[in-house]
Amino acid sequence: MGSIETLRKNTETDQVRFDVEIENTTHSVGSPAITLPLPHYVEHQDGVPPVGALSAEAVVRDYEAAAQEIESMGAELVDAAKKCEAMTAEVHTAIAYMRDTAAAYREDAKKIFKRIEDCALFTQNVRRTCEEVKRKMVEGNTT
Repeated sequence: MGSIETLRKNTETDQVRFDVEIENTTHSVGSPAITLPLPHYVEHQDGVPPVGALSAEAVVRDYEAAAQEIESMGAELVDAAKKCEAMTAEVHTAIAYMRDTAAAYREDAKKIFKRIEDCALFTQNVRRTCEEVKRKMVEGNTT
C-alpha cells in the first residue's frame, strides 16, 4: 500500500506543478487579445485556478453555441409552421373549389340525364304516333 500513497503524492505534486506551469505559461504568453464575455447565466468562483476557469469557459461557450443553434432551429421550425399554415389555407381553398366543381358536374349530369330521358320519351311518342298513323293507313286501305 505504500506504493499507492507514493502514487497519490506524486499525482498531487504533478497536479500542483502542472497548475503552476500553466499559470506561468498563461502569464508569459499574456491574455488573449479577444476575450469573449461569458454567458449571463454563469460567473467564475473565487479561487478557481486558471486552467479550471479556462476549461469551464470553453465548455460553457460550446454549450452556449449549441443552445443558440437549438434556438435557431426553433426559429426555423416556426417559419416552417407558418409555411404549413399558408399551405393548409391553400388546400382548404382548393378543396372548396373541388367541391364546387363536383357539385357543378352533378348538376350538369342531372340536366343531361333528364334531357336524354326526355328525348327517349319523345322518340317513344314519335314511334307510337308513327305506328298509329301506319295502322290507320293500313285500316283505311283495307276498308
